[in-house]
Amino acid sequence: MTTFLLTFETITPESAALGDAAERGILYEGITLREALEQFEGAETVEANEYPVRSPRWVTGYGTHEDYLSGEVGNISLHFPEHLTPSTRRRIVRLLEAQL
Repeated sequence: MTTFLLTFETITPESAALGDAAERGILYEGITLREALEQFEGAETVEANEYPVRSPRWVTGYGTHEDYLSGEVGNISLHFPEHLTPSTRRRIVRLLEAQL
């Protein structure tokens, strides 16, 4: 079974003013694709690390978590295992874009 890496970043108004994230880290290690796709629910946009999308290494969901009181915004990134073919990577990106 293929497993994926899911990372996160949290951006606050203060960190955005400095052009950085307040916090970054690993959300899940060894997560299945099905579990990872569930984490992307609510994302405002999904974007691969490259354009045009040929063989992306990761895909990021922007605005997956928002706290309107504090102004915090959370983003998550799904990192692909090295053994995935470019066509499989593109299919996963299209699948995530279609969820929006």
